[in-house]
Amino acid sequence: MQPTPKAARLKSGVSGKKFDFMAKYLRLPFFDELEKAKNILLVGAGGGYDIFSGLPLYFGLRAEGKSVHLANLSFSFLPPLKGQKGSPPLLKVTADTPLFSDYFPERFLSEWFRQQGEDIIIYCFNSSGVKTLSKIYKALINHLSIDTIILVDGGTDSLMRGDEVGLGTPYEDIANIIAVNELNVERKILTCLGFGVDYFHGICHAQFLEAVADLTKSDGYLGLFSLMPEMPEVQKFRAASEYVFKAMPNDISIVSSSILSALSGHYGNYHATTRTRGSQLWINPLMPVYWCFQISQVAQRILYLEQMKETMTKMDVRRVIQKFRLQCQTIRAWENIPI
Repeated sequence: MQPTPKAARLKSGVSGKKFDFMAKYLRLPFFDELEKAKNILLVGAGGGYDIFSGLPLYFGLRAEGKSVHLANLSFSFLPPLKGQKGSPPLLKVTADTPLFSDYFPERFLSEWFRQQGEDIIIYCFNSSGVKTLSKIYKALINHLSIDTIILVDGGTDSLMRGDEVGLGTPYEDIANIIAVNELNVERKILTCLGFGVDYFHGICHAQFLEAVADLTKSDGYLGLFSLMPEMPEVQKFRAASEYVFKAMPNDISIVSSSILSALSGHYGNYHATTRTRGSQLWINPLMPVYWCFQISQVAQRILYLEQMKETMTKMDVRRVIQKFRLQCQTIRAWENIPI
């Protein structure tokens, strides 16, 4: 049987120097931003499995010769380490890190990497306020000589500025965006993967698209591009995710499994995990698309930006957002996308 044209191109390697149209023309600003990047910190901004949404970028950037380090705002129990008294907790998670609880996706991801012949550190920290997060980032920047930070949001609620009908789960995303915006580092970028998955959390996607339009006006939008199932980076993303799902069958990621479902061609109310049973999902072909933004412009849209700068703890973050929502007189109504 003859291979399909797409499969034949992938097999023969017809890309790069042999076909450099995309290298010369139709260049995304996102890739131009990363051209000079040398040491990149790729961070799962929203907690839990968000770092998995950054894995295709991780594999792709490393293939381009970039030095890429993984970090994640973790929902796992991170015990205090010796010598960390008085400083924000930051744990180097490897395949040898003890399992402190059943929920530890970063530990199982490191285990998967070891099975591929690599010992990869994932720097983990817990949810906290902007001032605390800034200290953590500064320590990582100094330790790893970071010149570029890419925050990865599994979903799109990180673009909610505060007056939308629903904010999703904003606490970790917003705190990280504002903390990174305060840093003195050359490139600070936000990427979102999983358009439509936040329907599960009450996000109005018309308001997300409005935010993209607003960021386009301020030159904060860096473009979008799609993952494809044939990409080696995507195949590794799938393999790593499915390995961790098997290790944590009661805590399969709703976001990652939804993105993988879309990459497999599923559509609509398709459920890959029993965790979403009884809810309405919208698996769609836009889920495997990266939306890319300048963090500086994203931060400037946040309506409670100044109050958030003073937060120290996760509870401080919650109080700021809850107070803003209670006092906001202009919460916008739900808007359907007119198509």
